[in-house]
Amino acid sequence: MDASRYRALMRHQAGAVTIIAAGRPGARGGLTATAFSSLSDNPPTVLVCVQRRSGTHGVIVASRAFSVNILAHEQQTLAERFSGKGGASGEQRFEGGAVWETMQTGAPVLAGALASLDCELLDEHEFATHSIFIGRVVDGRFRTEGGPLLYFRNDYWDIGAR
Repeated sequence: MDASRYRALMRHQAGAVTIIAAGRPGARGGLTATAFSSLSDNPPTVLVCVQRRSGTHGVIVASRAFSVNILAHEQQTLAERFSGKGGASGEQRFEGGAVWETMQTGAPVLAGALASLDCELLDEHEFATHSIFIGRVVDGRFRTEGGPLLYFRNDYWDIGAR
């Protein structure tokens, strides 16, 4: 199967939209991703898949920490910014009004995200063009209100509005 047909098939899996972020102010990286999953609750671990060509990849490896920020439906503009729409890259993606804080690891955490997980990097596995990063969740927070931003059939969805 070729890559374009595979991508077309995978667009039929609805996924929570996240921003994976790492680094310290002045040297941060972040990207929009749906390739995120819980791995275990004992110990609390997650996995994220990041393309090795991404600028964020090197920041995660160097800082040995990252955050996973699960976006709320009203954060679509931020998802687009971190996907590279508009040409912003690296530290530029963190500009523009969103508030970024830190927790235990020092990785950037989005204030107002539906949920944020602060992770220390435990392991990395390379596969083809991507790395699978396994992170131990050392801290986190969530909002009790709001709905998720989903990605389905090559578009963002607000399940409350559809």
